Amino acid sequence: MAVGQVGGLLPHVAVPSTMPAFLIPEWGLSYGEAGLMASAYAIGYMLAAPVLTTLTDRLDGRRILILGSLLNALGAVGFGLLADGMVSAMLLWALTGIGFAGSYMPGLKALSDRLDPGESSRSLTFYTSAFSFGVGLSFLACQLIADAFGWRWAFILTGLPPLIMTFVAWSLKPVTPAPRAGPLLDLGPALSNRTALGYSFAYGCHCFELYGVRTWLVAFWGFVAASGGAPLGAVVVSALFTALAMPASILGNELALKLGRHRAITLVMLLSAAVALAIGFTAGLSPWLTLMLMLVYAFTVPGDSGALTSGMAAAADPRFRGASMAVHSTVGFAFTAAGGWVIGVALDLAGGVSQPGAWTLAYAVMAAGAALGPVCLWWARRKYP
Repeated sequence: MAVGQVGGLLPHVAVPSTMPAFLIPEWGLSYGEAGLMASAYAIGYMLAAPVLTTLTDRLDGRRILILGSLLNALGAVGFGLLADGMVSAMLLWALTGIGFAGSYMPGLKALSDRLDPGESSRSLTFYTSAFSFGVGLSFLACQLIADAFGWRWAFILTGLPPLIMTFVAWSLKPVTPAPRAGPLLDLGPALSNRTALGYSFAYGCHCFELYGVRTWLVAFWGFVAASGGAPLGAVVVSALFTALAMPASILGNELALKLGRHRAITLVMLLSAAVALAIGFTAGLSPWLTLMLMLVYAFTVPGDSGALTSGMAAAADPRFRGASMAVHSTVGFAFTAAGGWVIGVALDLAGGVSQPGAWTLAYAVMAAGAALGPVCLWWARRKYP
């Protein structure tokens, strides 16, 4: 399942990888427009996730997984062949996001349905951590292919590996969920589960920060490299930054098992906010200093991911776990969509990607997103009379 997910993630950051050097200048986009275009993936995901994930309470998750993987491939390949401006790009990128909505959380549900309770926390953390490894490969592949063959081939060639998950899903032993009555989108039980909902809102704050930095990582390192003396290029930095998220997420979950989830998540998110502020206020001073801070940030940003998702899964009522996963992923990708766009608007307001002050503002916004996560966890535990 983890290998299949990596294949499904190969086109995941094709737009952020190619927009600074190719899409923004070719289509004459502002940074706000470019951020909105990149966010179309998350918007498609957000709109489709409630239906596709909740369906896994009624259907075997592997069936949704097969459909989602096919749409994921179709959207990415279609972008490479047909996109010719912001509107068509957003529609095709949203279709890719819809496909991934049928792959990620339905895959998590299909996996959890086949695990014993004692295997759940570490196995689900491994699955969610493979997410970041796949995104790192996506950064690497998309930039290398675009530089060698053009940006269209970056979408076409990375749009084929999602089909790997189709074959993985076919190989899973069928599992039939318990019969369920009532409306399909009955999210009431999930929305009334305050403990699970607190993890979901904190996950949204995590996603805002994570996709804020991922959407603009290539552009940011282009700014750093332009000052001269950068030890690594954007291709290596973006791939390394994202690939480090896999061990970071696993280590973060182990920390949560030792300290307690709320305490560990709060510690990691506040530390991440502090590192983001340090990056923003020192942007442009020293490429080596920025690289060191970015490597630390590569651990703090995803360090809470596995603990947040496994915490939600543990807090969810087993009868409505699919609905809780639908809420979790919908909240997460709503904040994801906001992250890329809001950072783009901040860059426009502060003078563009060539200005140090623009990056100071951008990373301050990311830090604010991370700092709100502990507030959500506090809200979930607060007792009312």
